[in-house]
Amino acid sequence: MKTHRALVFIHTSLAAILILISVAACSQAEESRLSIVRTTPLTQPTSVPPTSTPVLPRLALEDIFGPKPTLADLDPQRLRTLIATGDVIPARYVDIQIRAHNNDFLYPFAETASVLRDADIALINLESSLISYCPPHREGFVFCGQQGFVGGLEYAGVDIVGLENNHIRDYGASAVASTQEALKQHGIDYADRNTLAIRVVNGLRFGFLAFNGVGERIDRQDMTAAIQQADSQTDVLVVSFHWGKEYSSLPQADPWLAPDDPVEIAHLAVDAGADLIIGNHPHWVQAVELYREKLIAYAHGNFIFDQMWSPEVRRGVVGRYTFYDQHLVKAEYLPVLIEDYWQPRFLAGNEAQAILNTMYQASRTLEASLQNDSTSN
Repeated sequence: MKTHRALVFIHTSLAAILILISVAACSQAEESRLSIVRTTPLTQPTSVPPTSTPVLPRLALEDIFGPKPTLADLDPQRLRTLIATGDVIPARYVDIQIRAHNNDFLYPFAETASVLRDADIALINLESSLISYCPPHREGFVFCGQQGFVGGLEYAGVDIVGLENNHIRDYGASAVASTQEALKQHGIDYADRNTLAIRVVNGLRFGFLAFNGVGERIDRQDMTAAIQQADSQTDVLVVSFHWGKEYSSLPQADPWLAPDDPVEIAHLAVDAGADLIIGNHPHWVQAVELYREKLIAYAHGNFIFDQMWSPEVRRGVVGRYTFYDQHLVKAEYLPVLIEDYWQPRFLAGNEAQAILNTMYQASRTLEASLQNDSTSN
């Protein structure tokens, strides 16, 4: 009799525990802020035990803009590369050029695709929706691109598309949904403020989020919560931002259009768990900053865009970021110049060095300014 009662008690207790676990899981799911786009499973084991990671040097501005640190002593199986470009806007005169060349959606990427494809992950900011009913438009600020442009993204090896900016919703929510579906059909993931994209490279989980601060304010509380949640699900978290004043080499707010201070937002993002910050929108190449040993690239300039009216807006950089396990060990910037309104090509020699020098000087200026602010406070 005692044995029977004991078994009943055990079965009842186990049932209660299972109910509690189920309730807790449901509650946690209800609190989740992010949907997840994942093209590779998370069950893959990490390729290298964390205890075997060597002592790595701290990245400095001199490593980025001077002689590059050697990676010869590091295990090549533990290196992963991420490529990030400047703004991609397949609209307005870019689209006019595409139509004039028999809808050649590959040509804008013809000079750069091999470099993008060579990376483990390629990330872009897509600043217009891709729709089947996009009308030709030579001017204005309501943007769309033809849906066939997604073929160019696939040709260039693009893996992740950021969909947070001030033009992605120009044609409404249905156009955004159509863009997301077209990307999905071509094996390309997208990231936004509510969607965490995850790619696994040699067992390492790279996560991507994106936020827009142009034409609206970034909700700091929601941003922090989303980054913290994503950080718990990834090994390396890359956060893209559309932000800041246009046509400036230093990150700063624009009270009329982009009211958030990019430096403040970037620091909050790193404090919340971001490992790398990718910025865009100013249409000029801007400074980079190392904050708490995390790299913030405030603006990569233009990549595929129809601005041709000054040297600065025709220039951009492609960022190539190399990770050794979770650690960023190398960052380099490959300057590009936009030709004929729609095709960037890589620069070399003095032309390339001039852009890198501008980035370095802006980075030093920003560093000195932040140090002065810290001292005065």
